Amino acid sequence: MLALVNGDYVTAEGGRLVRAEGAQALVARVLMKLTARRGSFPFMADFGSDLWTLGTLPCTAWQSAAEQFAAEALADEEDLRVESVTVSGGKEGAIALTARLISGDEAFAVTVQLQQ
Repeated sequence: MLALVNGDYVTAEGGRLVRAEGAQALVARVLMKLTARRGSFPFMADFGSDLWTLGTLPCTAWQSAAEQFAAEALADEEDLRVESVTVSGGKEGAIALTARLISGDEAFAVTVQLQQ
């Protein structure tokens, strides 16, 4: 997987693209899986998540749906566990989702903005 910073590919001297490795690669995969729309890749029907549909649900259902959608999106990541998911925002703006994850002995959190 190629390294990304703020949505842009990272380049090395001479314009060569840099590959993400270790924890950086794991975070990149997690962010991609949470933000990609499930079913949008023809040959990878289970890739991505249904988080983009949260805005179509009543806000009282967001928390449980977000937990389910995040767990489904990351289910194939070996040695990665979703510890918690929190959802905030909404109404007329973006929905922010923060997932606290555990990989091995390391805990980390990722936050994604979901447009309604």
